[in-house]
Amino acid sequence: MTAWWKAGIAGLAMLASGAAMAEPQRGGTLRVYHRENPASASVHEEASIATAMPFMAVFNNLFVYNQQGERNDPADLTPELATEWRWNAENTRLTLTLRQGVAWHDGKPFTSADVKCTWDTVAGRRPAGWRKNPRQEWYANLQSVETNGPYEVSFQLGRPQPSFIAFLASGLSPVYPCHVDARVMRQKPIGTGPFRVVDFKPNQSIELTRNPTYWRESRPYLDGITFRIIRNRSTRILAFAAGEFDLTFSTDVTAPLMRDLAAQAPTTICQFNLSNVTNQILINRETAPFDNHDIRRAVALSIDHQAYVDILSEGRNGLGGAMLVPPAGRWGVTAQDLAEAGVEGWTGTVAERREAARKLMQAAGYGPQNPLRVKVITRDIPSYRDPAVIMIDQLKQIFIEAELQTLDTALWYTQLQRGGWALAMNQNGSAIDDPDVILFENYLCGGDRNYSRYCNRELQSRMEQQSATVDPEARRRLVREIDIQLQRDVARPILYHSGGATCRWPHVNGISLARNSIYNHWRMEDAWLAPR
Repeated sequence: MTAWWKAGIAGLAMLASGAAMAEPQRGGTLRVYHRENPASASVHEEASIATAMPFMAVFNNLFVYNQQGERNDPADLTPELATEWRWNAENTRLTLTLRQGVAWHDGKPFTSADVKCTWDTVAGRRPAGWRKNPRQEWYANLQSVETNGPYEVSFQLGRPQPSFIAFLASGLSPVYPCHVDARVMRQKPIGTGPFRVVDFKPNQSIELTRNPTYWRESRPYLDGITFRIIRNRSTRILAFAAGEFDLTFSTDVTAPLMRDLAAQAPTTICQFNLSNVTNQILINRETAPFDNHDIRRAVALSIDHQAYVDILSEGRNGLGGAMLVPPAGRWGVTAQDLAEAGVEGWTGTVAERREAARKLMQAAGYGPQNPLRVKVITRDIPSYRDPAVIMIDQLKQIFIEAELQTLDTALWYTQLQRGGWALAMNQNGSAIDDPDVILFENYLCGGDRNYSRYCNRELQSRMEQQSATVDPEARRRLVREIDIQLQRDVARPILYHSGGATCRWPHVNGISLARNSIYNHWRMEDAWLAPR
């Protein structure tokens, strides 16, 4: 058995309690602002941090990334509803021993049947009334989930898949109760986690309270957590600076706003991270004239990548391909790598690339007197709108006159899936830093989240090859080749890798931010408030 496959056993370290910190205090309610209205409270049905951040604390996983770790690392896992796990010799069967004596928030016992129900539903083999199933592609290799009594369960895979452990550890992979209707899970979900949902008022607030019967008796420290939804970023930042909130929404604070906060509230603590999120142009290949490869090439050639980084993050954001760029990411290729590989859109100067783009547009019949007029859709939050405005300005340089159309979060992903649009400015967040998430979610032929309708069967075969490759270095080489080819194909032109700061007041303790994902560190059972 390779070292990687032993990680599930070697990583059985209990959650660090923060020995370097002061003794945790019990009590108090953590006040957090939320930037938007979550489409629902059902983590499995949503693909956004808008749902993941407030509702991860309601659930448990089988095992989870170390909540105090600086990185989400498959070799550093904390057991939750599973107390131990082991692989068979072929690395195709994962068997877990489950924790006994755990109760759902409604008092019913947790058993292996809940695990089977959850992953049978996610894999698409059990109807449960879900409206969306955004992570079904993760489990295409999952052949069956089998129970052996109430406290043992096995996942049978069709082939080895190193990413499978990483999938299960994500904050987007909670165990759901078999006995609770999907409508309830969207409004007031039942979990086994450290906090219970008291109320979810759309467009207003989310209120969580301490779970008094939590199976980890010493947790949580907080009495509760409240999220108040404030759509205007200036308003919520000012409210945070005035002390109305203890913690900002994840990576909501831009580099310029960090400077403003330092002046207004100098004792606040801000941590800026790249967040495994790419800002990208989605080009609908089924909508004319973007069914023309040369028009797609022209769009990619119009991009001034560095301008996005300089304007939006004062140089802090990253540049590269689809995977999170190093050193934050383990798998990504950098802008220099793409330039050295001769990828269009990354070689030469911006002026040279745009001149080539204008020639392509003119060959297709467009020009100064006959621009291509199109709408650009994006999500109605600043981290989407701001780069969309820059994108529209840059498209003007190649005879594309674009009009911005913003959509509420509740409509955004549904509209992308339905089609009928031509161009979109999208932020694509990956729950985990693993190629199987980025590649299969976004580039799988016919996949639900393959919004641009890109399909390269030969490259998909190589995607499947890397997924089954156990040797990390061999897998990394394959992923690098695939990523470079995706950029050559103008599959989803990557503008930049975005980041942002999450800020807190000094009395907030026990929350650690991962360098390589924004989705997986919100269990909140270690969070505590010091006296102010």
